[in-house]
Amino acid sequence: MILHVDMDAFFAAVEQRDRPDLAGKPVIVGADPKGRGVVSTCSYEARRFGVRSAMPIREAFRRCPQGVFLPVRMEQYAADSRRIMEILGRFTPLVEPLSIDEAFLDVSGCERLFGPPEQMAQRIKQTILEETRLPCSVGVAPNKFLAKLATELGKPDGLTVITPERVQEVLSPLPVERVFGVGRRTAAVLESLGIRTVGELGRAPRAALVARLGPAAVSHMQDLAAGRDDRRVEPHRSPKQLGSERTFEHDVSDVGEMRRSLLALSGDVGAGLRRQGFTTIAVRLKVRTEDFATFTRAMRLPRETASDRTLYRAACHLLDASMPELPVRLLGVAACELRTGGEPVQGTLFGPPPEEVRAARVDAAVDSVRRRFGTQALRPAALVSKPKPPKAP
Repeated sequence: MILHVDMDAFFAAVEQRDRPDLAGKPVIVGADPKGRGVVSTCSYEARRFGVRSAMPIREAFRRCPQGVFLPVRMEQYAADSRRIMEILGRFTPLVEPLSIDEAFLDVSGCERLFGPPEQMAQRIKQTILEETRLPCSVGVAPNKFLAKLATELGKPDGLTVITPERVQEVLSPLPVERVFGVGRRTAAVLESLGIRTVGELGRAPRAALVARLGPAAVSHMQDLAAGRDDRRVEPHRSPKQLGSERTFEHDVSDVGEMRRSLLALSGDVGAGLRRQGFTTIAVRLKVRTEDFATFTRAMRLPRETASDRTLYRAACHLLDASMPELPVRLLGVAACELRTGGEPVQGTLFGPPPEEVRAARVDAAVDSVRRRFGTQALRPAALVSKPKPPKAP
């Protein structure tokens, strides 16, 4: 049996715990409501007004002007996350964190210590609540897909069990959007075929689906519709990508300002790669325009790297190749296909170019200075604001 543990409105719950006066109030954690960012998390009280994660912060303020808007305190959330993951590790060594506030647990064979899975889930909920004063929801099921679905069906502060005997009873009436991988466009295609529920998806003729969606997508969707998911819990799963984004205070049309943002974002990603011992062989650019249209572009690199400069050049190339017609609201840079030092890679006859060797030495020196004096101790000159001239007396 698999357990899925998900903290309820995590960031907002931390704020309500640390400030008891916020209990029962609509709390919205994210950007300044007068600015241009998005909602990171909101309490369930705020969700009643239609506020949700990733919503533009100004839209959240329009829907819930009486809400309490708070900045993100990531250090505090990370500290609580570490405590929660430590608690989960007491029940089984097979814990796979999915994000800062959720994880899968494989509890097979742990019954002698903690009782049946449902009893174990209740003990986990109680332990987290007692030691962190934070609520969570837990799903119990035979596989990952069903366990996560069970959690979603029971939120907030729920404990939902899907036994093998109840799989089709639970799945069949649900809308197809509950199947992982079925987004708005795929749901529209399925609806055009008369398919609106998970049960209808499972019973639909495969040939008709393949003609519209392709064999791989159909196999994936129909497996999940039947409750089949053979993914294992991976305790030491490496991240698939590492990225950084920036939402501008005002829509940007100036290419120079976009490039400066890419320089800062590439530096953040490069520092993160080196800090965690990764390299990358691919870079992805994310662009969101003023009308909220979002597109991504990616390219593979000639060799793996963790160099700020190489990431920046790739990001600029992607931007130049797909310059949007509308002003830009958000830019993001991500390193994809991450690799560790222990993975085999194809070597070159003469080793890396001298320029890359020098860049790696510079990055290492900069990292050393920043560890000692702070992240702002050394920055590219292009990112240093010019001092304003003094006013005339």
